[in-house]
Amino acid sequence: MNKKKIALIPGDGIGQEVIKQGVKVLKTVESLDENIEFEFTDFPWGCEYYLETGKMMAEDGLDQLSSFDSIYLGAVGYPTVPDHISLWDLLLKIRKGFDQYVNLRPVKLLHPGLTPLKGKSREDIDFLVIRENSEGEYSGKGDWLFEGNPEEVVLQTGVFSRKGTERIIRYAFEEARRQKKKLTSISKANALNYSMVFWDQVFNEVATDYPEVETESYLVDAASMFFVREPERFEIVVTSNLFGDILTDLGAAITGGLGVATGANINPEKKYPSMFEPVHGSAPDIAGKGLANPLAAIWSVAQMMDFFGEKQWSDKIEKTLEDVLVHESELTPDMGGKSTTDGLGDFFCLKLKELK
Repeated sequence: MNKKKIALIPGDGIGQEVIKQGVKVLKTVESLDENIEFEFTDFPWGCEYYLETGKMMAEDGLDQLSSFDSIYLGAVGYPTVPDHISLWDLLLKIRKGFDQYVNLRPVKLLHPGLTPLKGKSREDIDFLVIRENSEGEYSGKGDWLFEGNPEEVVLQTGVFSRKGTERIIRYAFEEARRQKKKLTSISKANALNYSMVFWDQVFNEVATDYPEVETESYLVDAASMFFVREPERFEIVVTSNLFGDILTDLGAAITGGLGVATGANINPEKKYPSMFEPVHGSAPDIAGKGLANPLAAIWSVAQMMDFFGEKQWSDKIEKTLEDVLVHESELTPDMGGKSTTDGLGDFFCLKLKELK
């Protein structure tokens, strides 16, 4: 029996609703496969918890989570809690504390009707962005000098260590070699004359260990253009924390929006649990109305199953995503349908059972 312990952090707003649907999918997998068992534990952390306690998560939160096989996160954010608090005191605290230095964001068109790009097919938009997830521009280092004075200066320091830069680039080369795909590095060395020059240098050094992997390198502004005009250029992409954050939202835009965008925060060595999440926000304006689209949260379940070594279930969940998108009336209103969050979750599980 392959038993996995999953920590649930539904978080805020629609996070509660979409995680519920992902759990339905996991329970459906469990019912269809006698070799798989899941154990779920809920954690009430998030902005409501912060408003009650002054903390986004328990003081010993990382210790509580450390024994789990994975973390399933819904969404974090609420209008009365500053974004830097909700981000740094929960999401980034987990990412950094558990050394989840690999962020995986698939940019894949699941249905041709979802892309706003003229003349682009599913074959044209199908690549993986590997984002450095532990340092870089999101290191949290810097200073605020002479606050309130005419000489006021703020310093935001990007930290690019040899260890952090090389390990994410090497991870990307390994993935490109495994999939027999081209690897593209995205940087900005012409303007960022320390961090991105160093990034490019390390990329070129590591490339010598992988002569069989075809490579390309783009400046981030050119890459942004090509994401829209020629997404077929990309197969595997590796880039820094900030560039990856921005570019993958652009990737979401060309594949149907954040309602179908997923992300995995991976500790490849499995020394710590990895975390899986839809990448949309908490959307408090529609919370509790049954309007939230759960497909991104469900796609993150596919990523979780892949991480668990259950590739067959990862593939089946992704195939079901494609099947469900054909049934427009069963989708949520953001995708032109008339269903509810619960209704779409139930329909997804029904279609998943049909694949068995």
